[in-house]
Amino acid sequence: MNYLFTSESVSEGHPDKVADQISDAILDEFLRRDPESRVACETFCSTGLVIVGGEVRSDAYVDIQGTVRDVINRIGYNKADYMFDGNSCGVLSQIHEQSQDINRGVSRETPEDQGAGDQGMMFGYACKATGNYMPLALYLSHLTLKELADIRHNELELMPYLRPDSKAQYTIEFDSNDKPVRVHTIVLSTQHDEFGSDEEMHSRIENDVRNILLPRVIAKLDSATASLFKGDFILHVNPTGKFVIGGPAGDTGLTGRKIIVDTYGGRSAHGGGAFSGKDPSKVDRSAAYAARYIAKNMVAAGVAEEMMVQIAYAIGVAKPVSVYVNTKGTGIIPDAEIADKIGKMFDLRPAAIIRKFGLKNPIYEPTAAYGHFGRDPYTETVTLWRDGKEVKEEVQFFAWEKLDSVDLIRNEFGL
Repeated sequence: MNYLFTSESVSEGHPDKVADQISDAILDEFLRRDPESRVACETFCSTGLVIVGGEVRSDAYVDIQGTVRDVINRIGYNKADYMFDGNSCGVLSQIHEQSQDINRGVSRETPEDQGAGDQGMMFGYACKATGNYMPLALYLSHLTLKELADIRHNELELMPYLRPDSKAQYTIEFDSNDKPVRVHTIVLSTQHDEFGSDEEMHSRIENDVRNILLPRVIAKLDSATASLFKGDFILHVNPTGKFVIGGPAGDTGLTGRKIIVDTYGGRSAHGGGAFSGKDPSKVDRSAAYAARYIAKNMVAAGVAEEMMVQIAYAIGVAKPVSVYVNTKGTGIIPDAEIADKIGKMFDLRPAAIIRKFGLKNPIYEPTAAYGHFGRDPYTETVTLWRDGKEVKEEVQFFAWEKLDSVDLIRNEFGL
């Protein structure tokens, strides 16, 4: 019997994502100046106000207020009409020094013995539903909002009323073998300027979503995925009829409140830990990246059609306390044997993960909108401060999305 599954995404202008991007931008600025910085930065956004709090241990000085305003303006909150304006909003900082009780469990004389920054379990997931090994409903939700943001930033004449806050949600119909059959329902809510009557606004926006936005999305898909848009899908655009008040003025934003959007759209388990604002000594972040890397490379190598990997840690202890695998019966060998091989093939101590993916570099602000996974890895020249001097270095972004262990895995599994 066929079934329906739904995932959502939110745009860079959603208040929770504004908070995430601020937290990660502040983290980047600390790491840019001191790669050994320990940061746990939380952000609260409301009408005309940003409050930054948390704990930091670093030799660096960061202009918190300037960093916050830069992020808000880049997103597009730069008009008084939005009731949240990067040039005029209040910015309060309540950052304090990191607890020594936490630091003693993390720092070690031998870097490889660095302990996990906290206890907990982290999950990674991959499947063959899309070319980037991500769940289909989440992939389409992210893609739709990225296209909407591209229109708002670069081709505003197409939809000249757009404001930064938006959400997308896709419901996909699957058959009993978990194969997608069609796009069943699309929900798209976008903040907009006030123009005309409520009926005129709603009609114009729905028409533009159907005839401008969705064709752009479909054009970016492979033929198999594009064929799932059969023309009979249900489309809900701004279902309340109006969405003028949005962003932090419409709903308070908090760091870490979109952990399912950040990961797998509910298609996989989640350990509960958020990512943004945390330096890589926090395994909430670094081990989740490692788990995704392993799952993606395993699926790409042909070990399973889909795979969920769980890694668990104890605070202050370097090696994981457990590795668990679930392939939903698609693995070429039993899941327990796959987990055993993973534990032997991959060094999952925090220091090894940090080194492999270059996680002490200022790479985090781009992760804070449109998902931490399923992104294309790339390198970019960035400005760093080392020994009091400004230097330029080539830095890898989204290294955990690279497929550079496929040959190793195939050799280990005899594929």
